[in-house]
Formats: sequence, C-alpha cells, structure tokens
Amino acid sequence: MSINLRKSSALCAAFVGGGLLVLGAAFAATPMGAEQGANADGSIPPWTGGLAKPQPGYQPRRHHPDPFASEKPVLQITAANADKYQDRLSPGLRAMLARYRSYRVDVYPSHRTAAFPQWVYDATAKNAAACKRVGDSAGVQGCTGGGIPFRAPSTGAEAVWNHKLKYRGFSSQIFDNQAPVTAGGTYNLVRIREDLLVPYDKQGSTSDTINNVGSYFKQEVLGPARLAGQVILVHDSINDAVSPRQAWVYNPGQRRVRRAPNIAYDNPATASDGLRTNDMYDMFNGAMDRYDWKLVGKKEMYVPYNAYRAKLSKLDELVRPGHFNPDKLRYELHRVWVVEATLKPGMRHINPRRTFYLDEDSWQILQVDHYDGAGKIWRYSEALPIQYYEVPLFWTGADVHYDLKSGRYNAVFLDNEDRPRDFTHQTSPAAYSPQNLRASGVR
Repeated sequence: MSINLRKSSALCAAFVGGGLLVLGAAFAATPMGAEQGANADGSIPPWTGGLAKPQPGYQPRRHHPDPFASEKPVLQITAANADKYQDRLSPGLRAMLARYRSYRVDVYPSHRTAAFPQWVYDATAKNAAACKRVGDSAGVQGCTGGGIPFRAPSTGAEAVWNHKLKYRGFSSQIFDNQAPVTAGGTYNLVRIREDLLVPYDKQGSTSDTINNVGSYFKQEVLGPARLAGQVILVHDSINDAVSPRQAWVYNPGQRRVRRAPNIAYDNPATASDGLRTNDMYDMFNGAMDRYDWKLVGKKEMYVPYNAYRAKLSKLDELVRPGHFNPDKLRYELHRVWVVEATLKPGMRHINPRRTFYLDEDSWQILQVDHYDGAGKIWRYSEALPIQYYEVPLFWTGADVHYDLKSGRYNAVFLDNEDRPRDFTHQTSPAAYSPQNLRASGVR
C-alpha cells in the first residue's frame, strides 16, 4: 500500500489494494496531522490519544515498563518469505534480511502510542497558519515553540523540519553510550553523557524570540580512559539563513577549545569508529543545504515501534554479530511519510542519496536507507522508539546504524544499564557557553 500525493489538510489519497481511495473532506486529522482513523483492514488502529500518562509499574528515574510485554508476534518475516512482504519493508531492511540469515522481523500488533502535551498540540495548530519555511530548506520562521511547524507538509524539507523540531522536552540529560560493534560481535562500550536544552520547546516561546538557537547540546565522553574528557558543544540553528549551526570541541590532549564547523555533515561522529556521521544523530540532525528533499508520499510499512523490550535488555543479550538480537526487537505496521534526499549538483557527501521514513503520529524518523556513489544500499539505520509516557513525548530510545558492506554496526543511546533519560534535569544557556567548555572536560 502506498500513497503518492500532494497533501493538504482537506484532501488525502491512498492506493488501497491497487485502487485509489480518496478520503477527501471526511479525513479526520490528529493534532499532529496524522490520519486519525484506522487503515482499510484495521491492522493499523485509530489514534485515540496515545499513552499520555505513566503506565503501571513506572517509577521515576527507572526504565519504562513495557505496556505490551505479554504480546506475541502476529507475523515473522525472514529471508525465506521476505518477497511476500517486500512492499512493506524498506530496501535497507530487505537488505538486512538477505545478508543475515540469523535476522528476522517480528511483527506485533500495532499500537499508536505517540502522545504529547496539550500545549504542544495547541502550538501545532497555530503553526498551521503562521509558520513558514525559509528558502528551500534553510529553516523556519513565525512558528510557535514546541509545535510541529508543518502539520500538512508540502515538501520533503518541511517533513524533515518536523522531525528536527519535534517536541523533546525543554531540558534533559541523556547517557548516549555507544557500541561500535565488529563483524564478530565484539565492542568496547563508550560511555557518553549529553545535556540538552531546547529553547524552542519552552512553552510560550516562538521561533523569533530564541535568538535563532533551537537547541543547545553538550556531549562529554566519560570513558574509556583513552577518550575521556573530549567535549562537544553545539548551538543548533533554527534558521540557517540567519546563521548556521555553531559548534566547538574541547580536546583534552591539546587542552584547548576550537571551533568545529563540520559538525553538521558527514565527518565521523564521536566514538563511532567511522560507522556514523554527525548528521546521523537522532537519525538526522544536520544541515540540509546539500540535498534536494522530495516528499514521495505515505506508505504502510513495518517499522520499529514501542521498543521497550530492547530498552529493558542487558547489552550482552542485545548485541549480536552483525545485528541486534531479533528476539529483543519489535516491529509494527504504521503509516510513514517517505522523503528522498538527493545530493545537489556540485555538493559533496558520502551518501549521495538517502531515503527517510517518518512516523505520521510523531514525525520521528524511524528508518533511513543510505546509498553509496554507485546507487547501492550501503547502510541501513533504524530508531527503536518508545513513548516516554511520563512527559509525555515519543522519541527514539536507541539508534542502530548497520554497515551492510563490512558487517559492522554502531549502536547509540545505550543507557540500558545506566540511568534513563532525565527530563527533569535543570540547566540554563549559561552552561552552554564556549568559555565553559574547557572546564567541563578537565579531569
């Protein structure tokens, strides 16, 4: 099932069983612009508000109990039967099944758990009339903070800006522990602490009153000892036409702070062993000026979702040669927006083409297919999202980036055996000044 469309808030078209279904004025949208109703056969349920309150057994500062722990797969897809389901599998996921006979896609009942605060929905409604895209992809203006800029996107760039500006909470601390995994399944865990302050996500803010800083980000490597003390600081722009992202790095060996203008594109990310670029953080978090962004349409696809089991697993249960343990993974059928990013003439990036798959309920990018210069699948990335129901917000709980050529992969946000994300963490813009960067990394 697929949709090729130019979507407005009043008109939506879908291919169902080879025929064209026009939903027209009867189409009811959720506060985030998704289709509120179920799909044709009911395998995707209607959105009824998501998980907006803490679930039974939840304790603050503990990992989230799985609301669906007792469920069993309704379908298992392997290399042997993947052709039957190829229309609902991304090319990258099909490539994973073809390469690894030990990999499979366990499909569970679909649950539309994504939910956000009411004020985020109110801000999103205001943005439908007021928020504007700057240039082809440079940024946004006239937006109410916390809200998705483009509830009914007309371009691929607008859809990706929805992902970049999805609500993540105003202030948080994250342990972005990373495992660069060899083809044989071995790794040395890199422990990383990240502080995040998002002026755009403060209730009452607007895109025009936050000094063009959508978010402040500070990342410090805590171990192993050979890497400890490296600190990265980023002031992420909301409008690159005014000023692009600013970044600095502190190197403990040199004991000095220097600017890092390339922390926006395809230079290797911290402690990734070259398996991830900086703009692959949270599936995509970079500057957008090197690509043309095409909104292909919407599809029903099997995507990672409600990945509580993976988050609750010990790392030695989760990490396997070639890929994560499929026993710990959960896929569901959901509607996703498909965006093709193609490198502009004269521009440079190690991935000349990428395909992004964005969840209709949250705008979280769930999967990315990365192509090489010959047009072949090179890497496949997937987010393992959960609903942080105590906030509430929907966000990736871990990202996994598979290199289909080398058999290695890089897994990030591995706080499984550490403290979970803390959305009560208090900080201020003063903590994110370049002047304070050197003090952060001193041991």
